Amino acid sequence: MNVEERLLALEARVRKAEDHLEIVNLLMSYGPLVDSKTSEPAADLWVEGGGYNFTVPTGEPARLEAPEGLVGMYEGEPHWWLVSTGCSHFTATPKVTINGDSATAVGYSFVVLREDDRWFIWRAAINHWTLTRTDKGWRIVERFNRPLNGSTESHDTMRKVLA
Repeated sequence: MNVEERLLALEARVRKAEDHLEIVNLLMSYGPLVDSKTSEPAADLWVEGGGYNFTVPTGEPARLEAPEGLVGMYEGEPHWWLVSTGCSHFTATPKVTINGDSATAVGYSFVVLREDDRWFIWRAAINHWTLTRTDKGWRIVERFNRPLNGSTESHDTMRKVLA
């Protein structure tokens, strides 16, 4: 391998490392944004028309579309109650796979809630994010989130780390 080929290979490796870091930073910014009632910047983590697919308390799936659907959820009474009580939407460091201008990430998320003087895990979930590179940097195309309830769907989502 000559020097030019080595430099091209090094540039590709550095770009992939920078992309990985940008994606992790993007996903890690979600919790502080939603917990600080910063609705529009939180929804801006998605591409316009992107989605957040999750289960509601009854166990039924729901999908909200960015940005309006997400802002509506973040500014809705249930979410405002959570953040006014004191909570942390915590995203564990995900496994990120990058393929050019698209990427996926798989990892856990937790909602930690305050009750009087104690904190407890209120919700634990597995997430599969699909991301794309945009002119604003990496953005979420779809977030698929399922509670860690032993379901086949949650286990299948966990197994996406193998892809």
